[in-house]
Amino acid sequence: MNQNVQPHSSAFITFAYASFGASAFLVALGVFFMPIDLWMKGYLTMGIVMLVQTCVTLTKTLRDRHESGKLVNRIEDARAERLLMEVSKAA
Repeated sequence: MNQNVQPHSSAFITFAYASFGASAFLVALGVFFMPIDLWMKGYLTMGIVMLVQTCVTLTKTLRDRHESGKLVNRIEDARAERLLMEVSKAA
């Protein structure tokens, strides 16, 4: 595992959850009190839920792609190191 990666602090994680919860609550509250028909509120709610779900999916996809790139780089580095060791032993 990469030793340069620093884990998030518990305060940062708590802040992230609290920010998400507060924003979701305030948007839901805003939609609930809008002076529009119920079907319009449902449409807005559906759009918001789908937007949040797509953001989570996109974030996970980008992170997975980044992580797999790091794994490929580690494999490439290990191969290069092995080749260099073989060359230095032969010389």
